[in-house]
Amino acid sequence: MPDTTRSAYWQGFREGSPFFLVVTPFALLFGVVATEAGLSVFEALSFSVVVIAGAAQFTALQLMVDNAPVFVVLASALAVNLRMAMYSASLTPHLGRAPMWQRALIAYFLVDQSYACSVIAYERERDWTVSQKVAYFFGVVTPICPMWYAMTIVGALIGSAIPPEFGLDFAVPITFIALIAPMLRTGAHRAAALTSVLLALGFAWLPFNLGLIVAGLGGMIVGAQVELVLRRRGTWVDA
Repeated sequence: MPDTTRSAYWQGFREGSPFFLVVTPFALLFGVVATEAGLSVFEALSFSVVVIAGAAQFTALQLMVDNAPVFVVLASALAVNLRMAMYSASLTPHLGRAPMWQRALIAYFLVDQSYACSVIAYERERDWTVSQKVAYFFGVVTPICPMWYAMTIVGALIGSAIPPEFGLDFAVPITFIALIAPMLRTGAHRAAALTSVLLALGFAWLPFNLGLIVAGLGGMIVGAQVELVLRRRGTWVDA
């Protein structure tokens, strides 16, 4: 590995390492909740390895506990993960020329943290080659995803032994606030976020968490429309 590529990898590793502080309790919580819902340790780990998307995992698991129809479980998990399609489109100009096997791994390891760190780094380091960008991405992933698997196992093993007062569920909102807030840089971003919040609250009464689907779709529609209006007016600003 060339020195420049190795340097990009370790830069990604350093910048991804702080997420250890939120990935650990998040994964622990999922492991605990999964076993309480009746999954074995192996099933809980398999869930994390196959899906590797915390919010979608919690959503799907809760719906399964509520005996929701399979199509509702799948649709809800897909709605929660629709942001990954937007992440992918955003990273394609930077990583689209990487070899197929690398792009396949990138697609698998594309999570909120790896996207947030990478898109900011790529805007900052505009002279990086594709190899450096790929190395940085996997550097970010290294301290995050293996820890997600490991802490899922730990959570599943200890299960209900964790006292409720530990409040591990704090990791879920804190993670998303830390990731999303700095990225609300335009009027379209803020409009989409506000719309999603209002719709999620307004449609919280819908069964099987279907309000999340309404909120996600509504937020994307409003955000896209606001972006179009701002571009027509020439007031699009990426601050």
